[in-house]
Amino acid sequence: QLQLVESGGGLVQPGGSLRLSCAAPGFTLGYYAIGWFRQAPGKEREGVSCISHSGASTNYADSVKGRFTISRDNAKNTVYLQMNWLKPEDTAVYYCAADPRYSGSSCFQYEYKYWGQGTQVTVSS
Repeated sequence: QLQLVESGGGLVQPGGSLRLSCAAPGFTLGYYAIGWFRQAPGKEREGVSCISHSGASTNYADSVKGRFTISRDNAKNTVYLQMNWLKPEDTAVYYCAADPRYSGSSCFQYEYKYWGQGTQVTVSS
């Protein structure tokens, strides 16, 4: 059973940056496409970004394009989400998820097989 562990969340001021990590200790993460999702209180979960198995293809929600960057280091079994120019509306619990499938621009439209426990990101002054 693949286990995903997110880290890097915290409290940051508007305009600040955070880098989230998604690790899979003891597993080969390169077998999976990875998605980052978030859920704010009282709101539905939404897709943020996704990346293909090799990292050659990525996709972003319109709300984060130009501010967030997803990347992966398969040698380290880790996927990253660099978040810059954070806004209060980015406040949410962020989850990474893994699935054998990758569907490019449709990568937010199906249920991923494995999920992490989430990490809280709070953007506030």
